[in-house]
Amino acid sequence: MNTIPAPTIEYGTLAPLLLIFGMAVIGVLVEAFAPRYLRRSIHLPLTLVGLIGAFALVVWQVAKTGVPTSAVAMGAVAVDGPALFIWGVIIVLAFVSVLLINDEDHFVASAAAVPGSSDEEEAEREGFAHTEIYPLVLFAVGGMMLFPASNDLLVMFVALEVMSLPLYLMCGLARRRRLLSQEASLKYFLLGAFSSAFFLYGTALIYGYAGSVELAKISTALATGALLDPLLLVGLALLGVGLMFKIGAAPFQAWKPDVYQGAPTPITALMASGVLVAAVGAVLRVFWVALGNMDWDWRPVMWGVAALTMLVGAVLAITQTEIKRMLAYSSIAHAGFLLIGVMATYDSADGNSKSLSAILFYLLVYGFTTVGAFAVVTMVRDAGGEAGHLSRWAGLGKRSPLLAGTFAFFLLAFAGIPLTSGFFGKYAVFAAALGSGNETGDSLGGWMAGIVVVGVIASAIAAFFYVRVIVLMFFSEPAADGPTVVAPSFSLQFVIGVAMAVTVIAGVFPQPILDIARDAASGLFIR
Repeated sequence: MNTIPAPTIEYGTLAPLLLIFGMAVIGVLVEAFAPRYLRRSIHLPLTLVGLIGAFALVVWQVAKTGVPTSAVAMGAVAVDGPALFIWGVIIVLAFVSVLLINDEDHFVASAAAVPGSSDEEEAEREGFAHTEIYPLVLFAVGGMMLFPASNDLLVMFVALEVMSLPLYLMCGLARRRRLLSQEASLKYFLLGAFSSAFFLYGTALIYGYAGSVELAKISTALATGALLDPLLLVGLALLGVGLMFKIGAAPFQAWKPDVYQGAPTPITALMASGVLVAAVGAVLRVFWVALGNMDWDWRPVMWGVAALTMLVGAVLAITQTEIKRMLAYSSIAHAGFLLIGVMATYDSADGNSKSLSAILFYLLVYGFTTVGAFAVVTMVRDAGGEAGHLSRWAGLGKRSPLLAGTFAFFLLAFAGIPLTSGFFGKYAVFAAALGSGNETGDSLGGWMAGIVVVGVIASAIAAFFYVRVIVLMFFSEPAADGPTVVAPSFSLQFVIGVAMAVTVIAGVFPQPILDIARDAASGLFIR
């Protein structure tokens, strides 16, 4: 009688991921059994200790064995250099996001109550709180970590759902502007449903072509099979659409600004940083590892998507009058810049390592700048809560010059001004793209040079609306009734300080971070 062999699980290698999920499960048990008044005081240290422990395990794993290049869990998870780098970035971004979540009561007392109803008022009087935010964040972070490390399309789909479902819930829990928050939650759910449907259908078609959902076996099938097979081409298109939804690339960016605007700002910070890092990592895993043998087929399409994404994000940001919507369109433009790096594939391992290290560096510095910018947004208030409309930011530099100067520095980093981390992030990606084009020496080289030109134009357009906000803060008179700046807590000061430090250090001394990213990139697992 044939027996099914027991699966082999490398628990030590997967320890950072397992610790995050384990802490999330413990958080659920706290919600079930701990008294309501004790839950928050238990959840915060539990969450922070889990994140610190997971980061320590990542560092320990690299220090002990070097940069790994292996797939574990029966080949389902690729714990390699890029995966560990992305894990570390996601964990640190989640840590500072949790500090933002705990900084103030950003969340409604009772999400089930009708906005403005007596039930909601009673819940606030009783001091109720949605402390399940903390285990939900850990589940989302676990999904973010598994998503870019998946070496199997079905595992990647599961990771996509684990990452997304908690975020759907948390988007609808804003304490103020309740209807806007609930609308954001519904729209994000619908976006995620479309993304999942496209991704899963594309997975099914690629399985029909390759006979497997493992990325390495798909790559092998492409090396020996017909590249114009309808199953492959349609499956590739659907899979790509599902992934483009997650990074907010045009024309799939619809409702992303609405979600950013309506969600509680700490959750917006987590989505704008961690989700983008995870999604770009998954894009790299699929297009470089599984579909690398047909890059001549997908690179022209991605060229158009990247160009459209950068221009849509930059141009539409100019028309925005709400600060979080403006940052959302900025995020869309940056997704286009990252897609330039995805297209910069080489024939040599050293060349691909150069492109991958540029993307990893970009993800790290952009993530910290984004969290810092949203942390500043939480401090500027009017009578209705956070001062979202740009007119309320007029004269902020005269009321709080330090805060306005900090926000201006983050905006300049987004714009890619020299001596900020954003400049070297864009420079590294553009240089990798030009190097990829020069290696080919044919028409593709012209296309890569062209997309870099589009990126430079989009950066110039984006600089306009960033500078517009800076001019508004420092060269306009503040209104009589605003803006108001709340006194920052220690945790908020810590978050902004860390984000500022990374943005400055990576802009003035980028080489150490680039070296770490290059070492991580050299360990990309292919087979």
